[in-house]
Amino acid sequence: MNELPQQLANGLILGAMYGLIAIGYTMVYGIVQLINFAHGEIFMVGGFGALTVFLWLPDGFSLLAAVPLMIIGGVICSVAVGTAAERFAYRPLRGAPRLAPLITAIGLSILLQQAVWKWYPDAKKDRAFPQFGGDPVHIFGADIQRGDFFLIIAAPACMLILGWYVNKTRSGRGMQATAQDPDTAKLMGINTDRIIVMAFAIGAAFAAVAAVGYGLHNGQVGFKMGFIMGLKAFTAAVLGGIGNIYGAMLGGIVLGVAEALATGYMHDVPGMEQFGGGAWKDVWAFALLILVLLLRPQGLLGERVADRA
Repeated sequence: MNELPQQLANGLILGAMYGLIAIGYTMVYGIVQLINFAHGEIFMVGGFGALTVFLWLPDGFSLLAAVPLMIIGGVICSVAVGTAAERFAYRPLRGAPRLAPLITAIGLSILLQQAVWKWYPDAKKDRAFPQFGGDPVHIFGADIQRGDFFLIIAAPACMLILGWYVNKTRSGRGMQATAQDPDTAKLMGINTDRIIVMAFAIGAAFAAVAAVGYGLHNGQVGFKMGFIMGLKAFTAAVLGGIGNIYGAMLGGIVLGVAEALATGYMHDVPGMEQFGGGAWKDVWAFALLILVLLLRPQGLLGERVADRA
């Protein structure tokens, strides 16, 4: 029990990262009912974009001052890739059977991963990412690394800002209308193509923010990091109720905490010793998804973005 505060803190930090990425799945699915399996690689591209900005800065540049510039660089790269994917890969298939864009998304995921592996300098191995120095901060019995405060602050802030944007702004109401009935939205004068591009761009931007947090937390980025993080984020989106902004973050937190607790405590359960430790954390994450889908198929909150109109 003495380890419980630390495990909860680890889970909240991990869940905040999952939630930020999951919002990208939710934004796109809530409007065009597309599961963008390339979103994990858009997250990865944002991490390398942020690293590139840091490498361009002069030696001795303060990391605290560099982080906003890294976020901007990561967001630009992720948004560019995300909107290009919408325009050239998904838009031509918008009227096609759902299997076609799904297969396209998987192919695009592999393409982006291999492109970074081949053309980014030294990307065949994980690249070091800057980290904040200093001792961890002790809060409520848990030690939190200084770089992890970025995720603790950024995740709820991004979620609340997006919730306000979707519900209170003209463009946000256009998103809700497009999600409910795109044909009627067109008749009402809404440029649905622009709305869909905005959804891709917002999701990509949040993925880039999560990528900066990933780098600060782990101290490295790699061309493979988007695959498993994308799957976990999709799991989080389904857990919370895919299409729901707040559900995506809730699903991420639940998944992160469950993963941390299973990793830390499963080996203490009689008869389950072999299922503890970090090697089984992905298994327990998907076991939780199966359990939630069996008991509540619509997810924990189960409300789409469109239903908020």
